[in-house]
Amino acid sequence: MLFHLSIDARDPRRVAHVLAEIFGSNMATPFPPVAEGSWVALAADDRGTLVEVYPRGCELVEGEDGAGATSVSGAGGRSATHFAMATPLAQSDIFRIALREGWPAKSLRRGDAFGVIELWLEGDRMVEVLTAEMQREYLAAMSVDNWQERIAAPAVA
Repeated sequence: MLFHLSIDARDPRRVAHVLAEIFGSNMATPFPPVAEGSWVALAADDRGTLVEVYPRGCELVEGEDGAGATSVSGAGGRSATHFAMATPLAQSDIFRIALREGWPAKSLRRGDAFGVIELWLEGDRMVEVLTAEMQREYLAAMSVDNWQERIAAPAVA
């Protein structure tokens, strides 16, 4: 189980507020421990789930002499990093938020397993948003047994 993850954004405050809205908590706060200008979106759930949003180009590096992680400025650009998040909101609410923010969003299926809404934060960072029904599909499809079955099944050309 994941408790938190971090991503980068051109406007960390804006992205954190939108993610908090999608979480259904509307709780976003500054998060300066690692990088100045960072924000965090809190899900306000029983696991303490949150997403740290660092300024674009921030890179975490190993601290020296036993120190914790710190940040340095990097090159930015696109990233392979993405995550799937649950929402209590309806699909229409997610599309309304995407339209308001001017960010691309579309509903699609991942194979025959489950549906997702691809929301592209700031146009270039993907988040898969799962409504209640999509969450049920995901949980049913992504069990260890089902995953092993999918991997073992011969590929269809």
